[in-house]
Amino acid sequence: MLSNQEFLRYQRQIMLPELGENGQRLLLDAKVLIVGCGGLGSAVALQLAGAGIGKLVLCDDDSVELSNLHRQLSYRESDLGQAKAKALAGQIQRLNPSISTRSVIRRMSLDLLNIEVSMADLVVDCSDNFPTRQDINKACISNQTQLVSGAAIGWDGQVAYFDGQHQSACYHCLYPFSKSNQATKCSDTGVMGPSVNMIGSLQSMLAIRAITEPETLNTGELMVFNGREMSHQKFAIEKDESCAVCSEGNNNE
Repeated sequence: MLSNQEFLRYQRQIMLPELGENGQRLLLDAKVLIVGCGGLGSAVALQLAGAGIGKLVLCDDDSVELSNLHRQLSYRESDLGQAKAKALAGQIQRLNPSISTRSVIRRMSLDLLNIEVSMADLVVDCSDNFPTRQDINKACISNQTQLVSGAAIGWDGQVAYFDGQHQSACYHCLYPFSKSNQATKCSDTGVMGPSVNMIGSLQSMLAIRAITEPETLNTGELMVFNGREMSHQKFAIEKDESCAVCSEGNNNE
């Protein structure tokens, strides 16, 4: 049962028939791991905190810089120089004091990811480099944990949902490499702030649905957003039966 305060706080989303009180209880009991507290991660964290995700683990080894503030709207000039994961936790506590947060201020190795993912109900990948994304995917497959992956660069972005099961496609099926010849960081090519926040919002929506109604989601589906044309496309990700990460019998070492 929800407390009176919880019911009042979340009543507008409780009114949605797809959610209801049972769905809100699932959100309050959920633990979500967010890797990366930049443009995507900061947007996702605040939206999930607002929705009532009970426990959030925030992972990032970076600090707030002035160049972040045009798109990372969770931070203020007073946060400059502070660890992003710590500053973001402070914003969450001011927004929703009932949410439990834990900050991990270090670069996430595969071993550390395996530990953190094993304790999470769902992972939201908001990192900005291929090696980390591949390690997150490996940890999610090893622990059979749901993953919501997102990326944004320039005017564009993409979002994908994976259920973490060996019989389904995984991130490595989509991108079977750890490095890219193309610039994939906004510090190299630039980025439009609203595009980042749109992708973060889509990741938040998928995360909420994955916790409350996972059976309604299509695993291994990629959505690509074009901000200049204001258009989006969806693609089914084909499972690679020889995938080094998710194929049956692979130990992901």
